[in-house]
Amino acid sequence: MKYYLIAGEASGDLHASNLMRSLKKRDEEADFRFFGGDLMLEQGGVLVKHYREMAFMGVIPVLMNLNAILKAMALCKRDIARYRPDVVILVDYPGFNLKIAKYVKPCLKIPVFYYISPKVWAWKEYRVKSFKKYVDEMLCILPFEVDFFKKHRYKVDYVGNPTVDAIANRPFQDETFNDFILANRLPDKPVIALLAGSRRREISQNLPSMLKAAKEFSDYQLIIAGAPGIAPDFYTPFVEGRGVRVIFNQTYRILAQSSAAMVTSGTATLETALLSVPQVVCYKTDFPKLSYWGFKHILHTPYISLVNLICGKEVVKELFARLFSPDAIRDELQNLLSDKAYRENMLKNYRVMQDVLGKSGASDRAAEIVVGKLMKRGG
Repeated sequence: MKYYLIAGEASGDLHASNLMRSLKKRDEEADFRFFGGDLMLEQGGVLVKHYREMAFMGVIPVLMNLNAILKAMALCKRDIARYRPDVVILVDYPGFNLKIAKYVKPCLKIPVFYYISPKVWAWKEYRVKSFKKYVDEMLCILPFEVDFFKKHRYKVDYVGNPTVDAIANRPFQDETFNDFILANRLPDKPVIALLAGSRRREISQNLPSMLKAAKEFSDYQLIIAGAPGIAPDFYTPFVEGRGVRVIFNQTYRILAQSSAAMVTSGTATLETALLSVPQVVCYKTDFPKLSYWGFKHILHTPYISLVNLICGKEVVKELFARLFSPDAIRDELQNLLSDKAYRENMLKNYRVMQDVLGKSGASDRAAEIVVGKLMKRGG
């Protein structure tokens, strides 16, 4: 069968590539064409456009690059119409992908599957109407999304979380602390990990306060997990003269050997919890008081971190907007490192979260549903 996939950022490229691998196990004649990245290209098929040419975040960058975005959208529609796939699989990236769904479903009569639902439970809940109208199958990766969509009378499938797969299949799982520090020429001191975000603006906002909060913990070494796509020299002004290391392409290895972590919100909070590392979530915003008010009165979610959302309660401290400060981060870091009961309670809740997420195999379960549904349609 012919599959057309659309992923618009690095995480989508990763999860889509794993889905493609699983699809090939079930469909030996699988043929792929896609908007995506290098990881998807490794699975075979034709890369029509790289996500790097479409990864514009925020109102101003989107407006400044609107013409490029519209051209990419037009190209995508034309290409799907020419290719005539058996299915179009959308991977997150809602601003772009929903517009494609609104074309593909009514105009081309091609089934549309969505893998990794956009976070409409937090923002833009009205988009559920579009899902119901233009998306044939929604494959969710967060367990609470099933109940959310059920409230809207929209049946979805929970396939498991691909981050669980990534952690389960990571390399260096048996690495010792000594192996790690020798491989990276690090001192023999316990580690505090800093995950300051994946974009330059996030890093610029969060990293200085993280470093300030951690400077009093002289018995520990600070290691920054370098973000993919960020040049090493971008970090230089932040770490120069501080004795802080930036290590790239080893996020899971760094976390696995860390005593605690400071983490910006996002998938990184889930990865940190799955690796059983006590953490504090810290995220600086512009206009902190206004941002906090908006979170409390506009967003439809009580938490910003996936850990707390999955558990349905505060497991990790969320220091964002007006709650964000170096002093608050330092105090929480002190609790994580020194209060054994506090640490153990967090780790216990992590284990509950891991049970809720279920076992690895999200990509395989998603592929099984995709192929199974298409076979039924064809039959």
